[in-house]
Amino acid sequence: MFDRDTVMAVKDVLDLAREGGLMVATAESCTGGLIGAALTSVAGSSDVVERGFISYSNEAKMELLGVTEDALQLHGAVSEVVARAMAEGALAHSRADIAVSVTGIAGPGGGTKDKPVGLVHLACARRENETVHRKLLAGDIGRDQIRHEALMEALYLIKSQILTGSLLA
Repeated sequence: MFDRDTVMAVKDVLDLAREGGLMVATAESCTGGLIGAALTSVAGSSDVVERGFISYSNEAKMELLGVTEDALQLHGAVSEVVARAMAEGALAHSRADIAVSVTGIAGPGGGTKDKPVGLVHLACARRENETVHRKLLAGDIGRDQIRHEALMEALYLIKSQILTGSLLA
């Protein structure tokens, strides 16, 4: 299901989390569970993956993750503010130590001048650490490729939070 490079990146994240005794949660919108699927595609991932939230609708973002209606109305679902709230909400509603979130426009439609197809906001929260944000401008490269780029960026963010946390400890 996943290519060799993706599986290697997943194994790296799982190994680092396992070594640090850390659990991971996901909060996904435009990827619709792809990050969770990738993380759980490797045998033994249950000792690292705590849970995943697929919050495709605004209502799900509010109900499952505690994203405020004001944040959604003021900034839109595809925004840094909402990505951060999703990641922090996933931590608040789980036993995970690290949570990654993704919200974006995978296309082929739905883009605007200000928020084009291929725009993805990701955030990664870790207990006792500052939440980090990344803005991905993948371009209109196709729905599957945009989602894959978001997956790879999410894995990078999780790995970065694991390494940053271990260096601070």
